[in-house]
Amino acid sequence: MTQSHPVIKKAVIPAAGLGTRFLPATKATPKEMLPVVDKPAIQYVVEEAVSAGLDDVLMITGRNKRALEDHFDRNYELESALIAKGDDDRLKKVQESSDLATMHYVRQGDPRGLGHAVLCAEPHVGEEPFAVLLGDDLIDPRDPLLRRMVEVHEKTGGTVIALMEVDPANVHLYGCAAVETTGEDDVVRITGLVEKPEPAEAPSNYAVIGRYVLHPAIFGILRETEPGRGGEIQLTDALQKLAADETVGGPVHGVVFRGRRYDTGDRGDYLRAIVRLACEREDLGPEFRTWLHRYVTEEM
Repeated sequence: MTQSHPVIKKAVIPAAGLGTRFLPATKATPKEMLPVVDKPAIQYVVEEAVSAGLDDVLMITGRNKRALEDHFDRNYELESALIAKGDDDRLKKVQESSDLATMHYVRQGDPRGLGHAVLCAEPHVGEEPFAVLLGDDLIDPRDPLLRRMVEVHEKTGGTVIALMEVDPANVHLYGCAAVETTGEDDVVRITGLVEKPEPAEAPSNYAVIGRYVLHPAIFGILRETEPGRGGEIQLTDALQKLAADETVGGPVHGVVFRGRRYDTGDRGDYLRAIVRLACEREDLGPEFRTWLHRYVTEEM
């Protein structure tokens, strides 16, 4: 099948944040390595990229993030110990992370916001469209959001942003999009973006969540983008410029996601994600659900 627009091959995962909301756990451990059941949060994100056909992954890291590189590298001593024990199941789990994708790393250095982190990817990405996945948003693999975004990009070109309808009272927590309908129920045209507006000033209740398919024109815009909210270079500000003038990098569309999303950047949602995913595991779910029901009904 002939593609009308360039095929996306690369994924970028910004992972340079300090994780201050999870202190003291993140004092010496990257927040992305905190376990969700028995797998670090960052591995779910890499698996999502790979499942969408993007197995060239660039991770934007910072100081004290060496554990991320080690996790996706081979650990020959551990593998040898598991082989000697005949523990094939755990050996397979250990090797899964190192065999997932072709991993690359670059340090952000000066933490100047998400827009600056994306700009750090330019030497690796070049003039190709690419995906950005934020590690705080875990998307259930049964709801393939990124794959759908790639499909939309192949049809429309330009940029595609993941959106989710939220309670209007909570729009101040997100970037917010002004939208127009299209002929598809889950696709909208984005005409404007505002970073964390007050509810009365929000153009809609369509919130931006952490998945993007970006046209490479974003790099030139980010280089010219002044620090915005919080004194940081905001990706939303650069995307607003793309939405305002599609001659720069094509149209900006949004895919409205109505599936299962787990926000591991918030302590409460992080705990809820663990409970939900544990309940649905075949190996853990039955016993855990029985305990959880007893705990809720008898002990609370």
